[in-house]
Amino acid sequence: MSFKKELERLIENAEIIFNPSEDELREMAKGEGKETKFGSVCYKTKLKGRSAKHTQVIEGKATEEQVRTIQKVVEYVANKKLIQLDRQMCLTKPFFCRAYVSAEYAHIARMWGMMLFKEVKIDHPDFITVQIPEWPETKIICEPKDKITFILGSDYTGELKKANLRLAMFAAKQRGGLGLHAGSKLIRVIADNGELQEKGVLLFGLSATGKTTLTCHHHWLDALKREGVAIRQDDVVLLDKDSSAIGTEKNFYIKTDGLEAENQGVLYEAAIGKSALFENVAVLPDGTIDFFDTTDTANGRAVVPRNEMRHTDIEIDLPKTDIVLFITRRNTIVPPVARLSAEQGAAFFMLGESIGSSASDVDPGKTRRVVGTNPFIIGPLHEEGNRFYEILKRNPHIKCFLLNTGKIGEGGTKKTEKITVRDSASIIREIARESIKWKKDPDWGYEVMESCPGIDISRLEPNGHYSSEDYQKLTQELKDERQKWLHKFKGLEMEIQDCI
Repeated sequence: MSFKKELERLIENAEIIFNPSEDELREMAKGEGKETKFGSVCYKTKLKGRSAKHTQVIEGKATEEQVRTIQKVVEYVANKKLIQLDRQMCLTKPFFCRAYVSAEYAHIARMWGMMLFKEVKIDHPDFITVQIPEWPETKIICEPKDKITFILGSDYTGELKKANLRLAMFAAKQRGGLGLHAGSKLIRVIADNGELQEKGVLLFGLSATGKTTLTCHHHWLDALKREGVAIRQDDVVLLDKDSSAIGTEKNFYIKTDGLEAENQGVLYEAAIGKSALFENVAVLPDGTIDFFDTTDTANGRAVVPRNEMRHTDIEIDLPKTDIVLFITRRNTIVPPVARLSAEQGAAFFMLGESIGSSASDVDPGKTRRVVGTNPFIIGPLHEEGNRFYEILKRNPHIKCFLLNTGKIGEGGTKKTEKITVRDSASIIREIARESIKWKKDPDWGYEVMESCPGIDISRLEPNGHYSSEDYQKLTQELKDERQKWLHKFKGLEMEIQDCI
């Protein structure tokens, strides 16, 4: 079966609403949402997150069941209204995306359309997605060869967003780079020699680790000294061999759970603007938004415009990458930050450690490992680690760090210490300033903080929270887990497998 031919039949049979304007989409989605007191709109969906367990990526020949499913979809949409929306992804080396969405779910098209760049006319789209939320069975079928994705039985906007980004990351790998599930920003700091330096930063992290929060943070830098940040991307970048990182999206799709002004001021201010579009966020009868009410879900989302977010500019690319942060959320012996060698950086890229969240199919709180913190990889996973290692070796100016945003000392002899947003944001600032003093950890071989301006090191030292015996036991257990995971990937470079 040819996915392209089936798609052609689908388009011929359906009643297509071609590229409605923002005003038209707003009107079409009117019955789906509730207005907030800020003038923004919140939409409710049946599914509250991605359906990873129901996602099928065809890397050979489609199964008979997949063929039958697509044929049934084509028959179903005969004379049915579908919205066609065309958008551009990336400003450098762009991809052109086309989505078909059931007209009664116009809010999906509206939110997705807001994330990307408007394109007046697309003759030959690079990626095509069909989303039929009312389909009785949840199933996502991706055909990389024809670059077509069918999203069935899901009304979650993030599914459409990721369908296109999945194919963009695959395309980046095919042309010699690597697609990364990572945020990006520039940090401008005064170095010890008094010069203003600009550092390109990539931030990896699974949902609920704080990736977007830290990507969109100002780090309390001193504007009077011309220090500051320029936020570029919060989700996916395409890393090239020369360490430049191409941005993919125009605006931001942020997680709103626990959003507050004191430590997340940049995100909070953008979220309460009138142009934001929400999905599954609690809205009180008077229109007040409650970011702490997770009764419905802890995976509330908002699309917020770049031009309404402080510390952004019109650029979405990084000219070069200097700092790579692997954000994890662990609660026992993982330090708040560790400086890694290139081999260790590639290893932690492969480990992709954290805990499950409401944005995934993994139970919240359970240990989770995802290569590259990227659930959207197409192709052999070891190739991702090897390619990342190649880029690190080609660009020795890139420095890698492990950043823990969880806790220290759970189950130990002292009170468990939460690693706060202020801790993590301050550590990133001092990494950029190169003001942290490091010492080698005898158990792990990476470097940990000996001192850091603005941080009380003593409260965040893991071995101070356990007896010597318990600390060594937890260390060995975690080493065994990590080594077992890395040795699953038979084609992975031995330098990466053996560095833990």
